[in-house]
Amino acid sequence: MTYDEAIKRLEEIVQSMEEGEALGIDEYKQKAKEAKQLIKFCQQQLTGLETEMKEALQ
Repeated sequence: MTYDEAIKRLEEIVQSMEEGEALGIDEYKQKAKEAKQLIKFCQQQLTGLETEMKEALQ
């Protein structure tokens, strides 16, 4: 998965929740869990990029 794919999926999850999509508790929990994993992935990607940029500038 790429950073852009993760962001797109996060946007889809947020949009479905904002639109008031009828979700059961299990579906809601699953979407929340997926969103948490996607956020963690994106943070790792950004941290990795920051590290690479710092190393390139040294």
